[in-house]
Amino acid sequence: MANKYSVPRGTYDILPDISYKWQFVIDVFRTVAREFNYKEIITPIFERSDIFERSVGETSDIVEKEMYKFEDKKGRIFALRPEGTAPVVRSFIENGLSLKPNSSKLYYLGPMFRYDRPQKGRYRQFYQYGIENIGSTNPYVDFEVIAFAYMFLSKLGLKNFELQINSIGCENCTKDYDRALKEYFTPFENDLCSDCRRRLKKNPKRVLDCKVKSCKVITEDAPSMLDYLDEECSAHFDQVQEYLKQMDIPFIVNPKIVRGLDYYTQTAFEFIDTTLGAQNTLIGGGRYDKLAEQLGGKNLPGIGFAGGFERLLLSMEEEKLSLGKPVNPKVYFIVLGDEARATAFRLINNLRLSGISVEYNSDKTSMNAQMKMANKTGAEFALILGEDELNKGKIIKKNLADGEQENIDLNDIVNSLKSK
Repeated sequence: MANKYSVPRGTYDILPDISYKWQFVIDVFRTVAREFNYKEIITPIFERSDIFERSVGETSDIVEKEMYKFEDKKGRIFALRPEGTAPVVRSFIENGLSLKPNSSKLYYLGPMFRYDRPQKGRYRQFYQYGIENIGSTNPYVDFEVIAFAYMFLSKLGLKNFELQINSIGCENCTKDYDRALKEYFTPFENDLCSDCRRRLKKNPKRVLDCKVKSCKVITEDAPSMLDYLDEECSAHFDQVQEYLKQMDIPFIVNPKIVRGLDYYTQTAFEFIDTTLGAQNTLIGGGRYDKLAEQLGGKNLPGIGFAGGFERLLLSMEEEKLSLGKPVNPKVYFIVLGDEARATAFRLINNLRLSGISVEYNSDKTSMNAQMKMANKTGAEFALILGEDELNKGKIIKKNLADGEQENIDLNDIVNSLKSK
């Protein structure tokens, strides 16, 4: 009989035999963030729902189908955050970060929530990493954000990925494009899915982002946004491509990339795993120059990206890459006899205070049982303290890999372990 208190559908537990892999990826991400001088920002996991409705777009799947919304005791409507950009921009405005040094380049890590059909690499509670660079329209900033993502994936050792870029223009050059899309899709309207028929009326670019197979076939010959860019957007996109070429970052131009959220403008990009199949986007991002105004702030351009840990780990496992090693204790402490126990407790505490990880099982008392436990933990050394050793002021240090052991002074334990 199944336990009625099981994990909710679309969520999962990150268990100890997996969590070290997550920590490995997070450590690499933090390292790259430090190298690019990005600072961490941590926002609440829930916000007022209209923050997402205004920024993400009323016709997006997130708002229409996927947001976890709830009403609090005062009748206010909140939502578990479905994405990270809007909360970061909200915080940037609210806390006046534009006036503070070293605050325009931000990164975040944490859970997001969307009610979606669970499948491989996609969950209802999922974990994202992302960056935001706020305050500049310079195409170099677009390049730097893309370069961050490229360096991160490369440092993880991934090979089977591809950078795809596009420009989705600005308000000045999308009106004609929207009109062209409506003219193109209208003859196919009855063949589109119900969502796309609605999108066609409100925001035709969203049809290009549909994952339904029949809709994807129809979009194959749709007009390209690149043919409708105004002079400024075209020059911006050309410069981004030039920077990528200069820095030997390979890419292809994919006019079908529109991104799924309303706040994007100009540069849009995705890093695609070339082996994963349909759900293959590792990182997606782009420029959002009007988002701050939508959230009540002044004109603050920005660009960023986000990626999911789950899909990233799938890609790394597919390529059989190292995901770090389980964290094992440096020392397993073995105690024999009641007289040695009090001294052992003090020594264990001193070792931990000195930064040395120690495991000890108080339920095991025999030498054989304690040695078995020592080997199971994967510890590097066993420290063995019995009454004979105690009387001599010594302790046995045993290397659990090769079995070699030596007697060392009780006062010299820390130095002996730190020298190895």
